[in-house]
Amino acid sequence: LEIIREQVDDLDDTLARLGELVEISDSEIKRFRKASRRRRPFESVPLLLNLSDEEVARLAVNIHKFKGVEINARLTRYYPKGPLAVHVLGYVGRIDEKDLNDLEESSYAGTSHIGKLGLEKYYEQELHGEVGLQRVEVNAAGRTLRVLEEEPPLPGNNLRLTIDVRLQALGEKLIGKERGALVALDPRNGEVLALVSMPNYDPNLFVNGISFKEYKALRESLDRPLFNRALTGHYPPGSTTKPLFGLAGLEYNVTTPGKTVFCPGYYQLPIDDRKYRDWKKTGHGPIKLGDAITQSCDVYFYDLSYRLGIDRMADFMAAFGFGRRSGIDTTGERPALMPSREWKRRVRGQAWYPGETLITGIGQGAFSATPLQLASAIGALAMKGKRFKPHLVKSIEYVSEREERVIEPEELDDYKLKRDSNWKTVVNSMVNVVHGPRGTARLAGEGVKYKIAGKTGTAQVFGIKQDEEYDSEKIPKHLRDHALFVAFAPAYDPRIAVAVIVENGEHGGSTAAPIARRIMDAWLLDDQGRLKTESKAGDQPGGGADQE
Repeated sequence: LEIIREQVDDLDDTLARLGELVEISDSEIKRFRKASRRRRPFESVPLLLNLSDEEVARLAVNIHKFKGVEINARLTRYYPKGPLAVHVLGYVGRIDEKDLNDLEESSYAGTSHIGKLGLEKYYEQELHGEVGLQRVEVNAAGRTLRVLEEEPPLPGNNLRLTIDVRLQALGEKLIGKERGALVALDPRNGEVLALVSMPNYDPNLFVNGISFKEYKALRESLDRPLFNRALTGHYPPGSTTKPLFGLAGLEYNVTTPGKTVFCPGYYQLPIDDRKYRDWKKTGHGPIKLGDAITQSCDVYFYDLSYRLGIDRMADFMAAFGFGRRSGIDTTGERPALMPSREWKRRVRGQAWYPGETLITGIGQGAFSATPLQLASAIGALAMKGKRFKPHLVKSIEYVSEREERVIEPEELDDYKLKRDSNWKTVVNSMVNVVHGPRGTARLAGEGVKYKIAGKTGTAQVFGIKQDEEYDSEKIPKHLRDHALFVAFAPAYDPRIAVAVIVENGEHGGSTAAPIARRIMDAWLLDDQGRLKTESKAGDQPGGGADQE
């Protein structure tokens, strides 16, 4: 619905009478008045966008009563798959005052929308295109007399994504109505195959201005659908980081594959009476590194962390991307936290305590990570320390030039292994997590046609006292433990790395691991259930998503 001001005798009266036919909010009237001040009197100014069929019919019947009021059709962004991959794509929305301060006005003349979030915002300059130009002769009132010169507009470029639509849709379906996130990537090049955050929302709501009621519902929802858990969710990684700490122990010669630690069900520091408990109350007995990873023995990693020390732990984990942004090509990523002695002194002005080192070693305490960081780190472990920057765009198609530029993988500073045998010790243990008789994710490995290297994790949402026991039946769901699982496959020829978190899902082996298994099956197996010789997004049905 548009209005030409110079044809309207009484604007306030016209707006009031239109408001009797269709709902017009105060914010829409305010936006219209601001836009009117930037336009010449004879130019039409939008008042309402995205009219429903019923509203169009109601206005069309009465339009003869309104001088200077028109109903016009406009091209607009539409997301045909609705909520699918919204946390990847983002959305466009109306240009507001903040946008006007940041953009070059001449490049957006005649444009009403701009990328607000996700790929739409990050690649705005590629997607936007160039406005056309008319050099005209005008009279004193500003009306066009004749066109002297004209340059046609140039369309925006197309993005070919690394996201596999089929895998993305499956990930969203598997998490379903739970709160959670999933990231799958190719560890050989950093291509993100699926990036899921649930629940999600329909980006079409934002294109032409979301209503206050709808936005309030999204903002106040306890499920936080607007929150991109995959990029900005800070979760304790729990036991998913034990393989990396185990590798650190081997690399720093703090432990060996044959070193035995006795686990009675708790651990005590030499200078402290406090008991740091194992998840297994009766203990694991004498245990070596391999079984400590497979069975997720906390006591082994308390002891290992104490001997490693927080400084070496922090340095080692930083080499795998913890505590820093990955640099993924989209908006909103937050780095999470790899705690250290220096961090605590700088941020909290406090000394570091040995007990904090122990709980960091089992992925708790101040230690946090995003699902993207977990997927990237486990992918780097799969590649023996070689790490690639995660990216969502495979190539950019320059429409006007009829060229396509492929985005080359960007290798980050990798970790150089001191001994290949250290990597084998850790990965063999992770294989036993899924395929061994005592592995914590053995149920997810039943009937699998390839080897999976994985690690389960459980992240505490709140602390319990030393003399208390965790009883999920007595705890509200929103306070129950988070369930995590990280994995790569095939274990000794990795093509996919996956990180899954299900908030308040409690058990990584029974909740998160089956989701990762389904994702890896979908990526690695053909329609007959056989292992493919190669697996690349875009070569598969539904793969290689486009964004224009």
